[in-house]
Amino acid sequence: MKILYAWNLYQQQGGENMWYPSEPELLRSRGHEVCFYERDNKDLAEFSVLQKASMLWRTSWAGDTYRAVRELLRKEKPDVVHVYNTLALISPSIFHACAAERVAVVQTHYNYRSVCPAATLMRNGRVCEECIDHSLLQSIKYSCYRESKIQTAALAASIALHRHLGTWNRCVQAFIVPTQFMKRKLAAGLPEDRIEVRPNWHDPDPGMRPGDGERSVLFIGRLAEEKGAGVLLRTWQANPDLPPVKILGDGPMADEVRRAAAADPRIHYLGRQPHERVLEELRVTGCLLVPVLWYEAFPHTLLEAAASGAPILASNLGTLPDVVDDGVTGLLFNPFDTADVAAKIRLFFSPGMDRNAISRAARKKFETEFTADRAYENLTRIYAVAQDRARGDFGF
Repeated sequence: MKILYAWNLYQQQGGENMWYPSEPELLRSRGHEVCFYERDNKDLAEFSVLQKASMLWRTSWAGDTYRAVRELLRKEKPDVVHVYNTLALISPSIFHACAAERVAVVQTHYNYRSVCPAATLMRNGRVCEECIDHSLLQSIKYSCYRESKIQTAALAASIALHRHLGTWNRCVQAFIVPTQFMKRKLAAGLPEDRIEVRPNWHDPDPGMRPGDGERSVLFIGRLAEEKGAGVLLRTWQANPDLPPVKILGDGPMADEVRRAAAADPRIHYLGRQPHERVLEELRVTGCLLVPVLWYEAFPHTLLEAAASGAPILASNLGTLPDVVDDGVTGLLFNPFDTADVAAKIRLFFSPGMDRNAISRAARKKFETEFTADRAYENLTRIYAVAQDRARGDFGF
């Protein structure tokens, strides 16, 4: 099988930019041929004033992408085109280019952009579903994308236009999301019968850690309110009996975390650390704490924790209950109630809790659902489904 991978790199390096190359590498390692169509949003810095103004409509339709992709498809003749992010230089015109050449398309969604111009289903640090419950006009009202009504309107118009054109029903044969929760939310804007759930995966396997870890808690991530940094600090400040916590990461709340660490010897702020150090901490911690206040997609930290056998204590919110089996691979809590967060931490470290059993169950879940082999099986299955649907969509 030959697969064309299409990706629009974000200007700011993040999880999606980092993990996107893993799937082409996975398919290539198993004997498939791969080719690429890539654009980089860093190029926007070199655009003229007129070109930047054109972004208001090229968000919906990039003519250069349409022409370039059709030419590339005729040259490479892939069996499937796998698209990831299209904002802002590629645009959904790529899907129409593939339909014109009658090639099956799969698109992976790592965020909620198809139903929320901000892509997060979050506003003012809290969950917001007004664009799902009412209309996309709500996003313009609140300037949800980069605090700009104009840029938000461009994105909302693009989403609405391609719903009207039937792009998602006619030009894309399968959408990949990592959890059932994301499928339910994105079904408000995408055809539900074309949304395929395929969990994220992790490779290389760091291996199971020895023992059940020390009596400590680990937080890894961006230090921001929506990521739960504030929940963590408020929980420790209100409960002097909680065990030590190590905090890895950086972000807008870094100074607040530093002050808390200076005032409380149980709070250890380690700042941003290299990946090797993150894996080391997962191998020795008692548990990973994920007290987020928004709909996380499926952070790779959870996969690395499961692979290491580190239990996860997480918010009972969004996708996390799809990943963490409450009472089996970890515990779930109400992140808006610090008393409940503290209670679950105490329960986890209580004498009656078999932490070793939870650790083994977390590792078992990784081996069953999140390995490279399982990802390959799921991905090739979805490619086959997309090709079958393309035959019906395009009449061949």
